[in-house]
Amino acid sequence: MIFNPDIEQMPIDKLRVLQSERLQKMLQKVYAKVPFYKDAFDKAGVKPEDIKSVEDLNKLPFTKKTHLRENYPFGLFAESKSDVIRLHCSSGTTGKPTVVGYTRNDINLFSEVVARSLAASGCEPGMTLQNAYGYGLFTGGLGLHYGAEKLGMTVVPISGGNTEKQIMLLKDFQADAICATPSYALTVAEEIRKRGESLDDFNLKFAILGSEPWSEALRQEVESNLNIKASNIYGLSEIIGPGVSNEDFEEQGTGSYIWEDHFFPEIVDEKTGEPVPYGQPGVLVITTLTKEALPLVRYWTGDITTLTYEHSGKRTHIKMGPIIGRADDMMIIRGVNFFHTQIADFIPEFPQLSPNYQVVLTKPKNMDAVEVGFEINPTYFLEKGIACDNLCAEANADIDHLISNIQKKIRDNIGLGMNVKLYQADGLPKSEGGKLNRIVDHRHD
Repeated sequence: MIFNPDIEQMPIDKLRVLQSERLQKMLQKVYAKVPFYKDAFDKAGVKPEDIKSVEDLNKLPFTKKTHLRENYPFGLFAESKSDVIRLHCSSGTTGKPTVVGYTRNDINLFSEVVARSLAASGCEPGMTLQNAYGYGLFTGGLGLHYGAEKLGMTVVPISGGNTEKQIMLLKDFQADAICATPSYALTVAEEIRKRGESLDDFNLKFAILGSEPWSEALRQEVESNLNIKASNIYGLSEIIGPGVSNEDFEEQGTGSYIWEDHFFPEIVDEKTGEPVPYGQPGVLVITTLTKEALPLVRYWTGDITTLTYEHSGKRTHIKMGPIIGRADDMMIIRGVNFFHTQIADFIPEFPQLSPNYQVVLTKPKNMDAVEVGFEINPTYFLEKGIACDNLCAEANADIDHLISNIQKKIRDNIGLGMNVKLYQADGLPKSEGGKLNRIVDHRHD
């Protein structure tokens, strides 16, 4: 299903005209109403009228998260407080949060792009969505809620956590779809498997997963354990929340459509800020074209990805690839650039492992050290007649060989020597509804 075919299938030349018209209007507004942007444009020697189209965007400076924090709470708002009907905050854990505001039109926009995203994920009017995203200052819960209602779905607003009740309501209410973080969807799937529940008693067909990077291995695990199709939804609070882009469930592996009539994307080099060719990785930068309360010009998301046009796809809008990592979260270990998502990429090559992993950083003798913990896949060993409780006693040779192969894979693909530790099933932290922290950094303890 395509929610808004007139826009989602608009010819590229017409889409460019629409984007440029919206951009010019937005730039005039922020220059007149937001002192930060007037100062930034003046310092760059650029006036709004110098930007004739989206092709001129690289003449403008970037907006970064530090700018939002420096103008806390409402310094970047382009509308008066009386016209702002909702406030959300980022999920940051240190210092002042980044505050985002929405006018009534912004809420309608939010609902529109989420409705498009849900439709791309396979959802249709009349279906039931169990919303396991957190409600509150986090944008996920209310964002998916309003978008699902706009699509015509019935929403179960259970929020995150409380896995026992999640499973009970999935069965009793016969939800067609669930939205959650990928790690929490895996938690739900594993709990259903542990209980010996029959999937025939559930009606789930689709999962809409986002808010954290995830791997193809995790997708396969969730899909096989729940017998569903899982699609990635992407967003960030500063831009709108979830619904900036979304995979089409029938085009898995080709990227996520960005709703570029509202959010114009660029990929730039993380060091120089210069544009990067289509298909090459770099930092995703987004300009909001229609946001009223908090319009942002060339917002530096920090997410490393790619942009490509999939001309054989259902829609004309550009696609972004999976998030490779974050520019500000990239670890430099003994001179080697390292993203933890590189670990997730090769897990499917080892059927002995579950998708759950954790990276622990330490600094013995003033030198960075990395240990990667993996959970074993109990199904694999049970099929070989080895009970998980006796794994260490009965499978030492297998385990030693597995560890050696994993370490070699890491050295060959990442260029680092890492310690590898294996855990029994459930030996590593699991998501209870929120984002799962894959990195534990003890280097400064």
